[in-house]
Amino acid sequence: MCVNSLLQMEKHEDVQYCFQDRNSSCRKALLSTSVYITLYIFFSLISAVTVFLNILVIISISHFKQLHTPTNLLIISLAVSDLLVGLIVIPVMTVAIMEPCWGFGEYFCVFHAYIACLCTSLSLGNLVLISIDRYVAVCDPLVYHSKITITRMMCCISITWCCCIIYRAANIKNFVNVHARSRCLKDCVIVEGSIWGNIIDLVFTMVVPCSIIITLYMKIFVVARSQTRKVFSKEAASVSGVKTVRANKSERKATKTLSIVVFTYFICWIPTLFTFLFLSFLSDNLSLFIRFLPLVNSLINPIIYAFFYPWFKVTAKHILTLKFL
Repeated sequence: MCVNSLLQMEKHEDVQYCFQDRNSSCRKALLSTSVYITLYIFFSLISAVTVFLNILVIISISHFKQLHTPTNLLIISLAVSDLLVGLIVIPVMTVAIMEPCWGFGEYFCVFHAYIACLCTSLSLGNLVLISIDRYVAVCDPLVYHSKITITRMMCCISITWCCCIIYRAANIKNFVNVHARSRCLKDCVIVEGSIWGNIIDLVFTMVVPCSIIITLYMKIFVVARSQTRKVFSKEAASVSGVKTVRANKSERKATKTLSIVVFTYFICWIPTLFTFLFLSFLSDNLSLFIRFLPLVNSLINPIIYAFFYPWFKVTAKHILTLKFL
């Protein structure tokens, strides 16, 4: 499913067969030189900023021991998957969109399809772990630190990465056919298997994780709302009640920030899935924009941390001014 949504480009009737010669006019027939250069600069900036910001997040949490918490380990894992998107997926996707010819060959076409789908699965897997972490932190705060430890979180992250790597490798090998023709066509064509295979893949990789995330966050918001009401009630006047409310204050703030991360993920992916399932008649430019939208999510995540996490602002300042050395 994600292979089609990320890689398969719309075919143009007027795209010519062009061989690898310097005098080819295929590209000029599609875009003017100024627009061509502008779009390349724009996509290159998106890729560069995505890589820079996610590296900044990874260094910030890794270097400062005060930030070594289970929740921040999940943020590192999510930042690593976003880094792969900015480092590999966006540059190759840019060339696939801009150039009339796929010049990387069949093997790199398969590799790019694998990395693109792997990053999608890793991002969603990390969001599932984040929702579980926030559920325990808000709904059962007194036992959070005993249940959610750094060692257990590292094990969960490792298992998630291994499962995604193995599943996507098996999916690419057994259910996906790649056609990167020697003649210079616009796209590297990914043809998936049977419709039942696509449905099963959609259920396991999108429907089930998204259902878990939505269910847990609905419970989190219900509990957080009831805790907020207790602050103003007479029952919260007891010492234990005040301690519980104070303990939950920082966790609710972190939950709010990570809820925005989850929400932006859905905002970026829902148009792509909707287009893939129902709207195959969109214009080429709009279709390509919608399919590129999920990749921008890797740029948005570190920006959210910068706005809502004070520690990220402080650590980023130390890193950029080289004070951390």
